[in-house]
Amino acid sequence: MKVFATLPQADLNDVPEAIRRIEADGYDGVVALENRHDPFLPLAVAAIHSERLELATGVAIAFPRSPMIAANIAWDLQQASSGRFELGLGSQVRGHNERRFSVKWLSPAPRMREYVESVRAIWHTWSTGQPLNYEGDFYNFTLMTPNFTPEPLTVPLPKITMAAVGPMMLRTAGRVCDGVRLHAFCTRSYLEEKILPELDIGLNENSLPRDQFEISGGGFLCTGPNDQSVEEMLDWVRYRIGFYGSTKAYWPVLEQHDLLDLGQELNYLSKNDGWSKMASLVTDEVVRHFAAVGRHDEIVKAITERFGGLTDAIGASASPEIPADLPPDVIQDIQAI
Repeated sequence: MKVFATLPQADLNDVPEAIRRIEADGYDGVVALENRHDPFLPLAVAAIHSERLELATGVAIAFPRSPMIAANIAWDLQQASSGRFELGLGSQVRGHNERRFSVKWLSPAPRMREYVESVRAIWHTWSTGQPLNYEGDFYNFTLMTPNFTPEPLTVPLPKITMAAVGPMMLRTAGRVCDGVRLHAFCTRSYLEEKILPELDIGLNENSLPRDQFEISGGGFLCTGPNDQSVEEMLDWVRYRIGFYGSTKAYWPVLEQHDLLDLGQELNYLSKNDGWSKMASLVTDEVVRHFAAVGRHDEIVKAITERFGGLTDAIGASASPEIPADLPPDVIQDIQAI
């Protein structure tokens, strides 16, 4: 099992020291999120200040960017990192696309499929010199001249992964991607009974063996060196569960555990300025559905029970503001799962 950390993103000057520490501690890689800050810039800094870590966007929001833009950025980061970059894409939800990014919301799963296919078509043209000719329902790319063709890569093309929650997006990830980035708002039962069967449908259509497809994430990690730090992480995750659980798109996960009433209560609070009250509705029992919980000396067993046999990679930190703090020996034990 791979173990990933997050990068500081508020100030790019903090990235070199952080990436050297993360690499020295033995993590497998880092992810950069697109929340308050751009996800590509810190990875560009990390690429030239590290030697072996995998570098991934987890995730970059797709639809506000043309596939041409994403293809170009990923090409340059792959070269700068000597082949260690992974383009993680996500659709986000309708409200953010229309109201935060001011882009149209059209058939997200088929559109994401074309997005990935478009990026690969552009890369193929840049790699081979063959004419660019991708024509779909949402994207059309038929022009590429030498002036806009980057220098050849000296490393393999980047991998592409996709964030997926619902059945159609999960199938799409299996059909066209190298891996899937599961939302942290996920339980082991939901992963086993709902997510894996949908991924298998896509993988079968793609004729891609499961061992060549990486499943990343699918839950939270609540850990620390002592009981107090674990409790602090529990409270942080408790709020995140309340935040995500207030959104109807995530209610299938709650339904899996007969917790739809909780989702309805959280949704009511979200519409009535009750954000500060959400965490109080999320019990420890609910948190443990979503998270592996324990001190550093307990967490390997908890991760094995929560993620083992299902997930290929986990995040040791869920936010750039909360750095991963696993000791090197614990990282090695998790990697052995």
